[in-house]
Amino acid sequence: MSDYSTHPTPSRISAQEFTLLVALLMSIVAMSIDALLPALGFISNDIPLSHSNQAQYIISALFLGMAIGQLVCGPLSDATGRKKILYAGIALFFCGSLICFFAQDINTLLIGRFIQGLGVAGPYVSAISIVRDKYAGNEMARIMSLVMMIFIMVPALAPSIGQAVLLVSSWRYIFVVYIVYALIIGIWIFIRLEETLPKQYRIPFSTRGFIDGFKEVISNYTTMCYTLCMGLFFGSFLGYLNSSQQIFQDLFQTGKLFTIYFGVLALVFGVASLVNSRFVEKWGMDYLCNHAVWGIILSSAIFFSCSDVTACQPLAIYDLCLSVIFLFWLGLR
Repeated sequence: MSDYSTHPTPSRISAQEFTLLVALLMSIVAMSIDALLPALGFISNDIPLSHSNQAQYIISALFLGMAIGQLVCGPLSDATGRKKILYAGIALFFCGSLICFFAQDINTLLIGRFIQGLGVAGPYVSAISIVRDKYAGNEMARIMSLVMMIFIMVPALAPSIGQAVLLVSSWRYIFVVYIVYALIIGIWIFIRLEETLPKQYRIPFSTRGFIDGFKEVISNYTTMCYTLCMGLFFGSFLGYLNSSQQIFQDLFQTGKLFTIYFGVLALVFGVASLVNSRFVEKWGMDYLCNHAVWGIILSSAIFFSCSDVTACQPLAIYDLCLSVIFLFWLGLR
């Protein structure tokens, strides 16, 4: 890029306010997924589905939009500046939320979720870049540590927010929460956040450059192996997210306590992400990835065996196994 990362921009807002704003930008994905999980059963009862598992597509559609959005948001952010991508992403998220609120059939709801996914890609991709633009060295590390402390709490709290909405209103009003979330962040950015990437440090976007960069990635054997492996493991995690409401509420009959069980596991996942960085520094990436894979395989095999032979508290065993798997899974990130 340039030596811009060694000359960060001066800060117009306080470090505390900036940290909270970045944490909320990064948390938009977790809010979009986890707050809606308690409502999947209500949506299944309210909107005609061809089969019960079709409700899971509500989660998958957002990930699909996000995956596509991330391909272009990064290069466009480097080319046009951070705030334009933030505004575009928040606007798409707002529109997608409106579509979901008024949806009367599953196809319209999935289209809205896909548009939401396109929208969250902008804030999610730009958040870390904005930190890098404004801070460097130890100050950047301190800001990111504070951001992560806030960030890991969101997946644990978001299902409770969704459940609280369901206690007083329809599942549709969870999308009103998303609309308010988008408005607050958009106004906050407009009033308080300056553009952090000056024009002289931007990289012009070109189709040829995009294609060449893509070819360089897929032609690297090591990169592709790690990417494919990570994709397989993330796919299994996505399967857990898609099925979590059915697992906890339908299979284990947790009812409204679903938010507690899911939140605790999400907290384990978040704490593991903080610890993982220290393990990488101590043992190295290759060592950690190899042992994490074998740890996941072994713990999954043990859980599979226990699910067939034990009669004691299957929910407790399930929670314990998932906690262990999450600890190992973070070694792959």
